[in-house]
Amino acid sequence: MVARVWVGITREALARRGGQACEYLAYLNRTRVKEQRAREDNRGVYVLQRVCGGRAEFVLLSLWESMEAIRKFSRGELEKEASYPADKDFLLEFDSKVTLYEVLVQP
Repeated sequence: MVARVWVGITREALARRGGQACEYLAYLNRTRVKEQRAREDNRGVYVLQRVCGGRAEFVLLSLWESMEAIRKFSRGELEKEASYPADKDFLLEFDSKVTLYEVLVQP
């Protein structure tokens, strides 16, 4: 199994309950999360959040059956993350690359 990790950063104010971060999380669920979960070879998608120093980091962690599964999903560009239309409305920083990890221990 392979873990695929992407990070997007918003202002801390956008991470408050009931604020725009809730909109951003809903947007993530409608776009990246939905797209990845729809793939047959996807083994799970997690969204993590950390608020620190005036910023909120959103980490999208997805698990995949194999490197080949990621290759198919990413159309051969293993470490490139797609840009979605509203990213510019929410994100201070957009990580255009993903990091891939081999999963060594799992439940």
